[in-house]
Amino acid sequence: MLTGYSRGWCLAAVAVGLMFALALSANAPGADDTKGGAEHRLTVKIRNDAGAETRVEVSPEVWEKLPRATVSVPRQEGGETEYAGVALAEVLKLVKAPLGKELRGKMLAKYVLVNAADGYRVVFSLAEVDPESTEHVVLLADRRDDRPLDAKEGPYRIIVPAEKKHARWVRQVTSITLETAPADTAN
Repeated sequence: MLTGYSRGWCLAAVAVGLMFALALSANAPGADDTKGGAEHRLTVKIRNDAGAETRVEVSPEVWEKLPRATVSVPRQEGGETEYAGVALAEVLKLVKAPLGKELRGKMLAKYVLVNAADGYRVVFSLAEVDPESTEHVVLLADRRDDRPLDAKEGPYRIIVPAEKKHARWVRQVTSITLETAPADTAN
C-alpha cells in the first residue's frame, strides 16, 4: 500500500508523463499543423516604378479559392514526393501582375522576390513563372504527401521541380513582391 507521500510522487510522475506524451504527439509527423507554427497568412505586393506599393494579405479564405496544382518530385532515398498548392502565377494575379499577352517589352524587366521567415530571399524573373512563357511550374505549396507542411517547411514553400538544385525551394515563405529592375542610367 502506498503512503500519502509516495502516492503524491506517483501522481506527479503520471502528470509529467501525460504532458510529455501530449508534447510528443503535437510534434509528431502527420500532426495537424496547418499553420506551420505561424499565422497562416501571406503578403503579396507589387511595386510600381515610382515605388508605390499595392499589398494583398492572403488569408486562408482567399487561399482556398485559388486554383490548386500538384507536382511530383523525386526523393533522394527513392520514390516520389507530391507537393500541392497554387502556381505562383495564380498568386501574382491577386496583385494584377502583367502575365500572358501583357508580359512583353518593358514588363519583361519585372521580377518576383520571395522572402522567408529566416531572411532567406530568392528571385525569379516574371517570365519564369508565366504559364504562357514556360512549361515549367513554380509552385507555392501548402501540402506535402496529402498533409499540411510542418513548421520547418510551412505554412508555404516554393517548389521548383524543373531545377536540379533546390536553392530556390524557399521554406516558410512570408511575402512575395513583384518589382521592376532599375533602368541602367549609365547609357
